[in-house]
Amino acid sequence: MAWKLMLASAVAMAARSVPYAAVAKPAGKSFVAHASDLLPLKSTPINPDWIVSGNPQARTAEHSRGHDEASLTAIWDCTAGEFRWYFGWDETVMILEGEVHITAEDGTERTLCAGDVAFFAGGTWASWRVDNYVRKVAFLRKPFPKPLAIAYRLRNMLRNNGNQGIAA
Repeated sequence: MAWKLMLASAVAMAARSVPYAAVAKPAGKSFVAHASDLLPLKSTPINPDWIVSGNPQARTAEHSRGHDEASLTAIWDCTAGEFRWYFGWDETVMILEGEVHITAEDGTERTLCAGDVAFFAGGTWASWRVDNYVRKVAFLRKPFPKPLAIAYRLRNMLRNNGNQGIAA
């Protein structure tokens, strides 16, 4: 454990010593904008082993992807049905249309409607029941491995002089 903390500290100090301006901007698009209802949705079948009832049909349209391949924004929709869903990545969703009844692993139940925002941690399951139709925007991020996450948090803490707030 001590060596992990020492490694995290070293990484954090090294990251802090690199000035922001020295980091090269990634090649590719730096701004992407689309009308969400005009993105072409492609069939993305739900794993049949996950379907509890009905015949839910899901479709996805990728909007954008981070230069480091660790983040993704997509539009997703689904017809009526009930299924379990595994979140391999951290996912924040905003419901654009319709509604979905969610039951989290801990038993928490919530109905999400247009305008609602929810977060699902990577590595977890949730049950989804769509009575008619749901359309969402999904913001996905690959979780960091624990040692890297600790180093990243430590770096941020050092940069922010211990403040944990979110900066604009």
